[in-house]
Amino acid sequence: MQWVLASGNQGKLKEFAAALSAWNCELKPQSLWDLVPAEETGLTFVENALIKARHACEHTGLPALADDSGLEVDVLQGAPGIYSARYAGVGASDAQNNAQLLDALAAYPQEEARKARYWCVLVFMRHAQDPTPIIVQAAWEGRILTQAQGEGGFGYDPLFWVPELGCSAAQLSLQDKQKLSHRGQAIRLLQNELAERF
Repeated sequence: MQWVLASGNQGKLKEFAAALSAWNCELKPQSLWDLVPAEETGLTFVENALIKARHACEHTGLPALADDSGLEVDVLQGAPGIYSARYAGVGASDAQNNAQLLDALAAYPQEEARKARYWCVLVFMRHAQDPTPIIVQAAWEGRILTQAQGEGGFGYDPLFWVPELGCSAAQLSLQDKQKLSHRGQAIRLLQNELAERF
């Protein structure tokens, strides 16, 4: 069974492939088809995930799994939100986005002002005209550090403090991250939906 992941992000591919290994599913990144990424014109994570999944189905003919996720910081009125991957501009690196976030929070050094959460929305579509795609979403609560800690993970992980473990998301093993993270939670919800439906 082959599915296409509507992303070229190697960090996401690694996490999804590990989590879905029990499904006897070969997850291939859309970059194998030299696919131009879908234009994310939605105003919510759900809209953008649907756009990406449909785009991947249309161009590969395979069932598609799309993820739209990002970081929501309360004191920034939910920013960076749907613009998390391009917070410092289109094509920005993780380091540039992290620096932009630290700048935006420079006036808020207090821990309580730095409450944040990661969101993950997953969409699974059997084909481009699938009228009933599976949609799940999950959140991971934490706060933003004043400086990066840890070398693992990707995105904002070095700045995302996990209170229950006393470390950043970038300091977690892949196993621990999958247990706790927004994406890990969403994948388990997706697995339940897939099992019920198919």
